Amino acid sequence: MGSGSQVLASRGHTSREGINMADFPRTVLISGCSSGIGLELAMQLAHDSRQRYQVVATMRDLGKKGTLEAAAGEALGQTLTVAQLDVCSDESVAQCLSCIRGGEVDVLVNNAGVGLMGPLEGLSLTTMQNVFDTNFFGAVRLVKAVLPGMKRRRQGHIVVVSSVMGLQASKFALEGFFESLAIQLLQFNIFISLVEPGPVTTDFEGKLLEQVSMAEFPGTDPDTLHYFRDLYLPASRKLFRSVGQSPQDVAQVIVKVISSARPPLRQQTNARYYPLMALKAADPSGSLYVRNAHRLLFRWPRLLSLVLRCLACSCLRTRVQPW
Repeated sequence: MGSGSQVLASRGHTSREGINMADFPRTVLISGCSSGIGLELAMQLAHDSRQRYQVVATMRDLGKKGTLEAAAGEALGQTLTVAQLDVCSDESVAQCLSCIRGGEVDVLVNNAGVGLMGPLEGLSLTTMQNVFDTNFFGAVRLVKAVLPGMKRRRQGHIVVVSSVMGLQASKFALEGFFESLAIQLLQFNIFISLVEPGPVTTDFEGKLLEQVSMAEFPGTDPDTLHYFRDLYLPASRKLFRSVGQSPQDVAQVIVKVISSARPPLRQQTNARYYPLMALKAADPSGSLYVRNAHRLLFRWPRLLSLVLRCLACSCLRTRVQPW
């Protein structure tokens, strides 16, 4: 732990009707807090005016904790503690939980993640497996660690930062896994919430797009490279510029999910993405969504630009879904 002190875990009465919001403070363990959504969420919870949360903000590399600790201010050591956690390591997870008194976590937020983008032929299986090790199996590892305590107390909340429409393979895996788990855990009064952002504008995404634009992707045919570099990447940049949210916006939605006595299974964060979601929901077969997405990307790129400008217009200014 960054401060060397143990975090107080909450105790108290539980209810089969939902989460007992009278039991404060609640211990909230968040992965991936060195920057972006994790950092902003840790700040908002730690600075809660009612001091409802004891936040354990974790990251793999404590050498990157400076920004978080500076932002925490007086909350550091009071309502926020910084801890080392590598979600890909059983030993690291056990060590982190051992520093929480009783090892009891009331709310787990699976936020740690890495990105990967490129033509399939140009990506190695090892590289793809590394992404799943962090984004999917890292989340599963944390849940396995905190679940016994939540079941004993008959209360808990697991929040997973996913992706709207499962736009990444590892995020799609999270959606399926945690939706099936939610049914089983409700018997123990444990809630699962999949928070689904669209594009989020962070330094991480910007660096990823920049790195990908300069990558070689050996083994990829010329046509695929052309489509990826000249159509897909420019469209991705436009998408981030037009409908991208800030980490603060996404964290605000997660705070509302955590503070709910009956948390939703799914919560989207970006109202500007609703038209695209409606397109997918309109046809259960998925053909309507695939055909139109293909046409916009490969045949009608100018129309795609117009659609994105419309989504970004003032008539759709609200980026966070009203609660």
